Amino acid sequence: MIVPYDVALARREADHRPIRVGLLGAGNLARMIALQLGHPAPPGLRLAAVANRTGARAAALAESLGFAAREVATLGEAADVVAAGRVGISDRVEAIVDPAVIDVLVDATGSVEYSFAVAQRAIECGIPLVVANAELDATMGPWLQARASRAGVGYTNIDGDEPGVAMNLIRYVRSLGLRPVAAGNLKGMVDRYRNPDTQRAFAEQHGQNPRIVTSFADGTKLAMEAAVLANATGFRVGRPGMYGPACSHVREVADRLPASEMLAGGLVDYALGAEPHTGAFVVVHEEHPERRRWLGYLKMGSGPFYVFYTPYHLPHIQVMSTIARIVEARDATVAPMGGHPVCEVVARAKTDLVVGVPLDGPGGFSCYGEIRNWAPGGGADRAVPIGLTTGLRLCQPVRRDQAVRLGDLDLSGAGPALREWLRSDGASSGA
Repeated sequence: MIVPYDVALARREADHRPIRVGLLGAGNLARMIALQLGHPAPPGLRLAAVANRTGARAAALAESLGFAAREVATLGEAADVVAAGRVGISDRVEAIVDPAVIDVLVDATGSVEYSFAVAQRAIECGIPLVVANAELDATMGPWLQARASRAGVGYTNIDGDEPGVAMNLIRYVRSLGLRPVAAGNLKGMVDRYRNPDTQRAFAEQHGQNPRIVTSFADGTKLAMEAAVLANATGFRVGRPGMYGPACSHVREVADRLPASEMLAGGLVDYALGAEPHTGAFVVVHEEHPERRRWLGYLKMGSGPFYVFYTPYHLPHIQVMSTIARIVEARDATVAPMGGHPVCEVVARAKTDLVVGVPLDGPGGFSCYGEIRNWAPGGGADRAVPIGLTTGLRLCQPVRRDQAVRLGDLDLSGAGPALREWLRSDGASSGA
């Protein structure tokens, strides 16, 4: 018998066997998720462990939020701490990411190479993976999801971030017999050339990391969220970078995106400056004249395109439903649909870049991310995903707004995620 996940969580709470949540990372998003998991914890969910490359930061997070926590160095220590009802803290992933300690792992890091390695360990251990990490999912999600599927392990991005909010809407309108043809975010502004210095004051004012704030302002995070949604739906972009039509209200987006491209297979895009200024939207198409008449009567517009939208997104709160769904029902909120991407986010130079300069990845000084439709191969001329460029040095100069190509990079420092991408994407062919 199918049991709704809220009922399943209530039963877990009553039986004193809550889902043991492991948290990867100790930044702001990790802190917000930990906050939601305690004081009081949602029914049937408990924070069991926090892993972070800097163990002191994980310990500080747990202590500041009032969790009874203890640092652990081994799997045995972690299992004992969690069994005693405390939170295990470690800088050693192998001590935390194991079924003896946690039932699900939530990645809230924003990293790619480090998180890719941890994700592979979770999959090997049979632990469902909740990816609150658009950087990882947009870059390596299709390959990780394929690996998780082969292993019979759940993999999902989160409800509460815009791709998950949009995907919930898509699934809902499909269940009503409506045809979704476009979906995306609401965005206040995009300036490709913002950097951590220009965003520092705003970041400090709100207790944020300047690099994270920069990735919001320069459009990189927007592009990555759109790629996550594209890879889960099969929708594509109409042009590199998307159209991003300016709208006073999100409902206008139905008339601002190209009808022929929406009908040709679906678009991911965004509405710029549109009320309600947050959340996600889905555009549906209705051809039947009487159905259109009734939609008009219900104040949905004249059609044939209609906009459904959610006027909020609450990542650290709504992720709780994602955790429950993936553990109790193997129901992914939003996950790649195939073994390869539909869209990807490539690196473009924010300024003229010279030989020998190490690139600093998403939200940095070097590059911004631009979404485009995925095309494999290309050899040395292949544009490289921005999530894989961090720390790599240039062996060729790159002019402002040019894509960083495979042939521009010294690959001697390539990590496991980049090596996997080179193998799976076919990018190295001819390089």
